[in-house]
Amino acid sequence: MTVFLVLAVLVLFAVAIWQMNKIFQLSKIGKQDNSQIANDKDNNFQGKLMVWFMVFFYVFLIYGFWEWSDVLLPDAASEHGKDIDQLMLISMVIIMFVLVITQFLLHYFAFKYRGRKDQKAVFFADNDKLEFIWTIIPVIVLAGLIIYGLFTWTDIMNVSEEDDPLVIELYAKQFTWEARYAGEDNILGEANVRFIEGVNTLGVDASDPDAMDDVPTRELHLPVGRKVLFKMRSQDVLHSAYMPHFRAQMNTVPGMITQFAFTPTTTTEEMRQDPEVIAKVENINALRNAKNTELTALGEETLLPYEFDYLLLCNKICGASHYNMQMKIIVETQEEFETWLAEQKTMEQVFNQ
Repeated sequence: MTVFLVLAVLVLFAVAIWQMNKIFQLSKIGKQDNSQIANDKDNNFQGKLMVWFMVFFYVFLIYGFWEWSDVLLPDAASEHGKDIDQLMLISMVIIMFVLVITQFLLHYFAFKYRGRKDQKAVFFADNDKLEFIWTIIPVIVLAGLIIYGLFTWTDIMNVSEEDDPLVIELYAKQFTWEARYAGEDNILGEANVRFIEGVNTLGVDASDPDAMDDVPTRELHLPVGRKVLFKMRSQDVLHSAYMPHFRAQMNTVPGMITQFAFTPTTTTEEMRQDPEVIAKVENINALRNAKNTELTALGEETLLPYEFDYLLLCNKICGASHYNMQMKIIVETQEEFETWLAEQKTMEQVFNQ
């Protein structure tokens, strides 16, 4: 790294010397070298390049949407996710509309008003009407998007007690997730990092009666159609609980509790039957099969077939194994969820085992 920095400094120093020499040559009194001053031929060439670059830009833009549109997430699997997607769609439509128009004007004007020796540039010192128009339009559009976004965010973050949400704690640490269900009373017991010892990996306060029926797990099961309120803690550094298919994300911060709520609308099995998800799975498995051919030839262990699952990921670069910090999420019916939860050990059973 040191060698690279030294070389970079030497190159920049050489460029600076070269530029200084050019300035010195141009400042000499006497016959001047005009070879580096643009003429009509140069301006025509540069103007045409701007037009061709505009064509290239639009072709590449269309190609990008056509070629990589399949990497987008499938339809949201939560109630509020539809609002998030709608807000995103409106924002992107406006952005792309402005992008297409401004790029055209930029390149077209660069060509039309290219420098010519027989043409003097006409300019206006100021134009209050034009400046008002190009100021007020962005103000109105951005104000509309911001207000729409604030209303959407308020609706998402407003959790009412009448909803009777299922309370789950998400506990982040390098480099894994743990979960704790609030138990039959739907109240999470107190917890603190100072209590972490042995089997008590979540730091649950063993003297708190509300904590004894809590259920610790390393896999997340959610009942479809019921609101879930996540209480989030971090043991060490800043993490971010990211559940892309539910359009949910919230930072987990050491020393404080953050929260986010959503209602799952699509079970894992239903999402696996979605044609878009099936196509993605087939594409991934085709890539894995091609890789397995290489691994087999090298005598190495092959990759297992991929099957779709919802995932809880960390969306903050939290260390060397950040990429592998994930937890499986299973969305199922209320009956299936209750059956699974009944099979798990409570904190009281964990402490007494």
